[in-house]
This record gives sequence, C-alpha cells and structure tokens, in this order.
Amino acid sequence: MSIEKNKETARRLYEELITLRRPELLEELIAEDAVDETIRSGGGREDFREHIENVWATVEGVKATVTDLVAEDDRVVVFWRIEGVQRKPLFGVPASGRHFTGHSISTITFRDGKIVRYNVLPDRLGILQQIS
Repeated sequence: MSIEKNKETARRLYEELITLRRPELLEELIAEDAVDETIRSGGGREDFREHIENVWATVEGVKATVTDLVAEDDRVVVFWRIEGVQRKPLFGVPASGRHFTGHSISTITFRDGKIVRYNVLPDRLGILQQIS
C-alpha cells in the first residue's frame, strides 16, 4: 500500500470512526490481529472496539481532529486533537462534566492497508489541568 493510502486510513480512524461514531469501519480499517497498545489484553480488533467505545462513553460529543500526518514506509505518525465533555473517570480524575481539549501523538503501523499496531501519547497534564 502507498504512504498516501496509509495516511488517509489514519485520518479516517479519527475523523470517521471516532468523531462520526462509525464502528462498522473497524473491519475495513483494523486488521483482525492488530495490537492496540493502549489496551492491556490479548490483542486483536476487539481491543480497538473496546478502546473506542470507552472514548465514546468517557468523552461526550467527542471530536478527534487530525492536525498533521508524517509517514514513511509502513508507519504513520498522527498529530491530533481531541475535545469534548468528560462524563466518566479519565486519568484517575472522577467525571467532572468539564469541556476539555487535548493534543496527542499516535504512531500507527500498517500491513496491506490496515492498521496492525497503534500507540498514543496523550497530553495527560494538559487534559488533567482542564478537568481537575
């Protein structure tokens, strides 16, 4: 697959799957044996489903916006922003009902046009300052 196709798939992960709440895209975007490194279980597409459903439950009105993409070979680095209202505990902070905006950097690895590995480094401090 091309670098441009991988970048498009990465963008769709945030802007369509997460923001537009389109779980039917999981099979199209995520390989069955993919690893979501934010989840501590057996791996696979179901870990991604768990992660995304948790985001939807925790952040009301979640909007994930890609601000930049850098790609080489089978890897895409995504700079993105998340915003919404905290409705469940997040980073150890009880639900606050406060709106927040956070910036994150994710690394996504692809195989045959599908995501096979995902990791994210969120701006926890910035988010905590807004919800605490």
